[in-house]
Amino acid sequence: MIVEETPLAGVKLITPRRFGDNRGFFSESYSARALAEHGIDTVFVQDNHSLSMTPGTIRGLHFQNPPHAQDKLVRCGRGCLFDVAVDIRKGSPTYGQWFGAELSFEKGRQLLVPKGFAHGFVTRAPETEIIYKCSDYYAPETEGAVIWNDPDIGIDWGLGDLEPVLSAKDAVAAPLSSLDSAFHWAG
Repeated sequence: MIVEETPLAGVKLITPRRFGDNRGFFSESYSARALAEHGIDTVFVQDNHSLSMTPGTIRGLHFQNPPHAQDKLVRCGRGCLFDVAVDIRKGSPTYGQWFGAELSFEKGRQLLVPKGFAHGFVTRAPETEIIYKCSDYYAPETEGAVIWNDPDIGIDWGLGDLEPVLSAKDAVAAPLSSLDSAFHWAG
């Protein structure tokens, strides 16, 4: 398993090894032992799986506040997506900055998005599946969101000529400037 640091402390790119032959491939998409060897000891309690039918579907930027904040380990089960983490930890030197990576079924790469980051993605292919592990259960009373196109964050979603496909809730999320984040940078 290859674990790479990103410019945002705690956000990591993870690439499990694949073993292929004429039948296809085999891969351990998750191994607590392998991640622990890289200092990642998160206990995951829930797996989520969603399907987006149309390229340009944006989901996010979402998070859950304490006491139900979530670490997420995100991968693409089919198709291709651009996955994004935004630092929302008060006092962080990278507060409001984002990191994005293309995740595809073909390459098998994953993104670890820790607590204190808003998370979102845009689909690049039809019928794209996203599968992600969470370190806490879904708790709707702790949900939060930041608007996907906040100019103060400036995410390049790579939409080109595509019109974004959004949920009603995501279309009216608040900007980062109005967020009183419950997350604090620990240094």
